[in-house]
Amino acid sequence: MTALDTRRRRAAYRASHRGTKEMDWLLGRFAEARLAAMRDDELDRLERLLSLPDPDLQSWIMSGGESAENELSDLVAEIRAFHGLAPDAGARAP
Repeated sequence: MTALDTRRRRAAYRASHRGTKEMDWLLGRFAEARLAAMRDDELDRLERLLSLPDPDLQSWIMSGGESAENELSDLVAEIRAFHGLAPDAGARAP
């Protein structure tokens, strides 16, 4: 097992064992679907996101508003789109 594999496993655990069922589901499902393909730099961003407190992170994911952690905005937008929470997630051109 490589160091990257170990980091992915640790991130998967942290994403699905947050302390609230809502956050376990939101982050755990995203991590399960995306971690295997994440590069080192993408995993760095996810690990930074996972270090944020649950109330702040849940508010940011659910509302889509701005946060002090602007370098993670793209990742939050990706999580929101994954769960269909982005404003245009369900919209398709005719």
